Amino acid sequence: MERSTIVRVHDGLHARPATRFVRLAKSFESDVEIVKDGKSVSAKSSVKLMLLSVKENQEVTVRADGADAAEAIEALIGYLENPRAGLDEDAETEDQPAAPAAPVPVARPVSDDSTDGRLRGIAASEGASVGPVFAHFPKEIRPQPHTLPAHAIPAEIERLHAAVSLVRKRMADALADATLAESDRAIVAALMDIAGDEALIDQAERWIGQGMDAVSAVIGATDATAAEFSAVEDGYLAARTDDINAVGRQIALALLGEEEADLSTVPEGAVLVADDIGAWDLARAPLGRIGGIVCGKGGATSHIAIIARSHGIPAVLGLGEAVKDLASAKEIAIDGAAGWVAAEPDDAVRAEILRLTGDALRERAALAEFRDAVPRRGDGTVIEVAANLGSLEEIDPAKAAGAMGVGLFRTELLFMRHAHLPSEDLQAETYATLAKAFAPWSVIIRTLDIGGDKPVAGIEFPDEENPFLGWRGIRMCLDRPDIFKTQLRALLRAAVHGNVKVMLPMVAEIAEVERTKVLIAECEAELAEAGVPTGRFELGVMIETPAAVLIAPQLARHVAFFSIGTNDLTQYVMAADRLHPAVAHLNDVTNPAVMAAIAMTARAATDAGIMVGMCGEAAGRADLIPEFVRLGLTELSMSPSSILRAKKTITELVPETPAD
Repeated sequence: MERSTIVRVHDGLHARPATRFVRLAKSFESDVEIVKDGKSVSAKSSVKLMLLSVKENQEVTVRADGADAAEAIEALIGYLENPRAGLDEDAETEDQPAAPAAPVPVARPVSDDSTDGRLRGIAASEGASVGPVFAHFPKEIRPQPHTLPAHAIPAEIERLHAAVSLVRKRMADALADATLAESDRAIVAALMDIAGDEALIDQAERWIGQGMDAVSAVIGATDATAAEFSAVEDGYLAARTDDINAVGRQIALALLGEEEADLSTVPEGAVLVADDIGAWDLARAPLGRIGGIVCGKGGATSHIAIIARSHGIPAVLGLGEAVKDLASAKEIAIDGAAGWVAAEPDDAVRAEILRLTGDALRERAALAEFRDAVPRRGDGTVIEVAANLGSLEEIDPAKAAGAMGVGLFRTELLFMRHAHLPSEDLQAETYATLAKAFAPWSVIIRTLDIGGDKPVAGIEFPDEENPFLGWRGIRMCLDRPDIFKTQLRALLRAAVHGNVKVMLPMVAEIAEVERTKVLIAECEAELAEAGVPTGRFELGVMIETPAAVLIAPQLARHVAFFSIGTNDLTQYVMAADRLHPAVAHLNDVTNPAVMAAIAMTARAATDAGIMVGMCGEAAGRADLIPEFVRLGLTELSMSPSSILRAKKTITELVPETPAD
C-alpha cells in the first residue's frame, strides 16, 4: 500500500522533524518506507531519512506493508502535510526555522596583511567576552582492529547492543533531568534516536559478523554514515556529520569502558576551546559558567551553535587547525557576532569587548526592568502580556520573561506527543500544573485543535483537499464526544485552582458554543456523581474565521471572552494559504481587511463587556501593539521572547482611552 503527497513540513525533514517522523513510524507494526526521486529508505531510520534530504514542497511516496498499513500511511502522510510538524512547540517558530536557508558561512582565516592578531571564523552565536582558556581536547580513540574467531562473534554483537543500551540510557537519564533546558532536550532526544538507529547498528553488526571487533565496526559505521552526510549539498544536513561522529564516539567509549573527558570543572567565565565538542557533552556541561566557545569544527547550523545561541553564549566556530594554537593561551577575547577571537588580548581589544558587553548589558537591563511590570492603559485598565505555550517545559522560561499568565496553551501537542490518546488523569494533571504555576494570573487552555494536517494517534481523519477548511478544531471535537468529554472533564478538574479559562478553536457558529455547553454540563454531572472535585471555568472562543467576525456581536452574548488568532484569521480573510510563496504577500496582518476584522471583533467584545485579547504572532509586534490597545484589546499573548519588549511598548504608550 502506498500514497504520494507534497511535503509541507517547514524546511523539510531535517533533524528534528525527521526524528519525530521516525518516532511516529515506529509506533506502527508495518514495515514503512519513504521514497523520493526513485530512492527508497526505511521510515524507521532517522539517519537514512535525513540522508534522503527531503525538502519542503517536494513530492514523496510513503509505502507500508503490514496489519496496520492503512493507519500508518494515514498518520505519516498527515505528518508530511503538516507545515508545523517538527517545530518547537512555540507559535513564533514559523519565523525561526531550525535550518537556516542561507548557506553555512566558511571560516575565514585572517589575511596575511592583517595586523590585528585576530583569528576569524564562523560567527555562530552573538555576544562578547574575555575569559581564561579552558582547553578541551579529549584523547582520540584509536581502535586496534583484530579479526574475531567465528565463535566470538555472537558475544561481540551482544557487547555492541549493551554499549548502545548504555549510551541511550545515559541520554534518557539526561532527558529525565528537570534541569535540562527544553532547547537542549530536543537535541539530546535527536542524538538518542541516532544512537539507536537501526541502519547504523545494522551496519556495525554486519561488519562484526564478518569478524571485525565492535569498536572498529562502530567507528567504521559512523565514519561511513558521516561521510554520506558530508556529501549532501545542504548546509544543515552536512552539519549533522558532527552528531553522527559524536554518537559513534560515545558508543566506542562505552565499549572500551571509558568515560568522556569531563567538562564539569569549567571555571566561571572561561572560554571553552576545542577542536570539536559533541552536542551530548555540551548539553550536560555547566553552561551557565561558560563565557564563550571556540571550536576548530562546527558551523552556524551545528548543534554546538544551537546550544550556544539558546544559552546566550558567544561562539566562534570553524577555525580549523588554528584552534590548536589557542589551547596554550591564558586568555581569549571573543566576539561571536563578528566571528573573531584574539589570544592574550591587549588593552585595545579589552576595551572593545568591554564596550560590546556594556551595550548588550544596557539593552538587556533596559528590558529586564519590565519583567515585573504590570502595563496599564490610560484609564488604568491592566493590559495582560501573556505567553503562548505548548508544553509544561516552557513554563519556567515564560515566567522568567515576566509572563502574566498564559493566553494560549495548545493542548494538541499533549496529544501529538503520545502513541495513544492521553488519559483524563494525565490531562487533568497537566492543566492543573499549568494553572498552579501561573496563579493568580489566568491560563487560557485551548481545546483540542487538530485536523488532517496534524497526525494524532487514535483519531482517523478523512482525506481532505484542504484540511484547513475541513474537519478540524471544534468541528471534530463535537463529532467525537468520547475524546472531547475526556478533555472537558480534565479541564473541570483543573479548574478547582480558579484561574483556568477554556477557549474553543475554529468556531463559525453559535450552535458550536451551545453544544459545547451541553457537554460541559454532562461532564459536571458525571464528575459530581463520581465524587470528583471540580471548578467552573470561563468559556471563550478564538476569533479566527470570517464567520466568527461577522457574528461577533451575537457570539459575544454567549461567551466570556474573545481571543483573536491572527495567523489563521489573516489566512482566511485574505483567502491566501500562508504557506504558499506565490501569495505570501497577502498574508499580512496589517492589510486593511484584516485590521478591519480585528477592529470589528474588538468593538463587539467591548460593547458586550467581555474581554478581548490576541494570541496570534502579531500580538508581539511592537509596531502594532499601540493600535491593538487603542482598539480595546486588554490581553496580548505571544512567544516568551517577545514579552519584555511588549511590556516596554505598552508602558511607554502615551495615555489614551480605547477607540470609540
